[in-house]
Amino acid sequence: MPDLLIELFSEEIPARMQAKAREDLKKLVTDGLVTAGLTYASAGAFSTPRRLTLAIEGLTAESRPVREERKGPRTDAPAAALDGFLRSTGLSKDQLEVRDDKKAQVYFAVIEKPGRQAAEIIAEVLDSAIRSFPWPKSMRWGSGNLRWVRPLQSILCLMSDEAGSTIVPMEVDGIRAGNTTEGHRFMGAGRFAVSNFDDYRAKLLKNKVMLDAAEREAVIWQGATNLAFAAGLELVEDRGLLAEVAGLVEWPVPLLGRINDAFLSLPPEVLQTSMKEHQKFFSARNPKTGRIEGFVTVANIEAADAGAAILKGNQKVLTARLSDAKFFWENDLREAKAGMSVWRQGLEAVTFHNKLGSQAERIARIAALAAEIAPLVGADAAVAKQAAEVAKLDLRSAMVGEFPELQGLMGMYYAQAAGLPEAVAKAARDHYAPLGPSDAVPTDPVSVAVALADKIDTLTGFWAIDEKPTGSKDPFALRRAALGVIRLVLGNGVRSKLLRMSRSGLALHLDLKAMNRLASESPTEEISKFVEILREFEPDSADSKAEIENRLKMMGAASHAANLIESLFKQKVAYETYNSAPDQLVSFFHDRLKVFLKDQGIRHDVIDACLAMPGADDLTLLVKRATALQAFLTSEDGTNLLQGFKRANNILSQAETKDGVEYSFGADPKFAESDEERALFAALDTAEQSIAPAMNAEDFAAAMGAIAQLRAPIDAFFTAVQINTDNQIVRRNRLNLLHRIRAVCTGVADLTRVDG
Repeated sequence: MPDLLIELFSEEIPARMQAKAREDLKKLVTDGLVTAGLTYASAGAFSTPRRLTLAIEGLTAESRPVREERKGPRTDAPAAALDGFLRSTGLSKDQLEVRDDKKAQVYFAVIEKPGRQAAEIIAEVLDSAIRSFPWPKSMRWGSGNLRWVRPLQSILCLMSDEAGSTIVPMEVDGIRAGNTTEGHRFMGAGRFAVSNFDDYRAKLLKNKVMLDAAEREAVIWQGATNLAFAAGLELVEDRGLLAEVAGLVEWPVPLLGRINDAFLSLPPEVLQTSMKEHQKFFSARNPKTGRIEGFVTVANIEAADAGAAILKGNQKVLTARLSDAKFFWENDLREAKAGMSVWRQGLEAVTFHNKLGSQAERIARIAALAAEIAPLVGADAAVAKQAAEVAKLDLRSAMVGEFPELQGLMGMYYAQAAGLPEAVAKAARDHYAPLGPSDAVPTDPVSVAVALADKIDTLTGFWAIDEKPTGSKDPFALRRAALGVIRLVLGNGVRSKLLRMSRSGLALHLDLKAMNRLASESPTEEISKFVEILREFEPDSADSKAEIENRLKMMGAASHAANLIESLFKQKVAYETYNSAPDQLVSFFHDRLKVFLKDQGIRHDVIDACLAMPGADDLTLLVKRATALQAFLTSEDGTNLLQGFKRANNILSQAETKDGVEYSFGADPKFAESDEERALFAALDTAEQSIAPAMNAEDFAAAMGAIAQLRAPIDAFFTAVQINTDNQIVRRNRLNLLHRIRAVCTGVADLTRVDG
């Protein structure tokens, strides 16, 4: 079986596109080969700044012949049906077969496709892959029509086996496939021929090209770490930057430089961000002081002077960059020490959303909400309100304007410079967290209060203007905000009602007193009464508005009728939103919670069983109950008891449906006829006595343990007792006893929702 080597050689491919591009090439080509009838043993994709490479081993030399039968229309079907069938098969009528099929004769097409040589298939597949390649951005060049991320210069397409290698004949937009490539732009020896993948990789290495991105990453990290250690520093880990730099060089050469002492007073995050964003430098930290004192740049060439000239040029550019950062920092510090009033005023002119007002209005809402949430998380309400009022002021700072990713962190530094309490500074830093599933969750009470308020305001605001996530679309990251609330609540054991928090957030977006105020300020008593009538009209009905306007004019209020109507209708919408949105939001939280808990091994049906219980908007309580139920159901007692409960519930439900009554009262042990029946009565009495205090104490594990004691009595009861006996008094008593089983078991969770 031959091996296949493909290389697409071009001008520099942006580093951020390389990882996906090599996987796209692998998928497009291998999927195309398999669809065409070829198989292969393994495939590997590689990339450097100037090439995408695919190596496939164990490719079949030709595709298998294919014989396909297709059933067509009946022989007496209209001509149009037959013509369509012939077009779909590519056959003529005399090539069809007529076969008996049930009560009619039907046309059948037998399509035979002979096997094809691998080279022919490869040429077609690669041509299609190149022309349809899913680059995020692509370009045209010259007079051709081909689009590629950067001008495509050559195509290497080679099949090889024990007998030798063969070029796959193909051409794409004037570029003919060959067996040559070239190495490093400056240190390579020009173009050279290769015979297979091993030869290709070895010759690239000889010409100063490391083909594997993972190998380049390892060389960069090891070299940079060694340089930093030798200088008494430690490298600051940044895996994202490492992957990016590995995509910028074909022959990495790490070089260590020192940061000018004039810039060492800058916050380490500022130094690190400036060097990373502008020059792709790694930061080197002094382990004794924690300051960023050095940097590592990665050259793409082995210089004769050991990189001295490269370092000198980089140092010059770095000095200019850090001079700007120092200027921003010093100016921002002066403003922070002056009270940040200019930033506060500036946010009044910054729109958060055209329907949700300015950033200043948003801050006022968050501050009010943070003060309300503070007691729930053990924070001081006044401090939480103060923290919320300053947490976002750094958005107007020059430093955050230059480096938006530093928002929050710079807020902490500026709050400290302003002499504000440390809890306020921490809240400024942490109130955006957690942004992703791997982010740490704030634990300082003030930070938790402000972070919750920030996310609740976002969610309730977009719910108020009906901008909810739909399908895969979530332009305002509301799912992420909801997950942030969930993690904050669970991570800090917050005992809060989501329904209450949602209503509080909505109330800050909706002026719910305006309708009553308009009524009291209206010029006539009739209009005041009319406000009450208005509540019954549909908010979006043009006919309703016209009718109201006419009636207002008749009352002598023509001068302000339109404005009054518009205001009143807006308030009607506000009331309806306030009544419906909180429940919708809680359901949204529950959906996100299911996804979150699924990753922790808690089943959906277990969560559903707990959601059906009272207090489901208390997430801490809900997860505590779900965790206990999951543990119970995975035990042998839990599994068997669930079966007994299901049996009791099914028999009881069927009897209630058949008899048209509810068996929910009157189970009396005096009608028990067997020891097993009497034992179940006693066991239920004992369980109820234990379950009630455990539930009141929210000790769900103890409650589940008490229920587990019912397993043996229930099993014995069903083994020894016939429920639907001919004695109606005994039957009714036993059905009421089944209701007691159902009531006891569903007192901790709705087990009817549990699978199994």
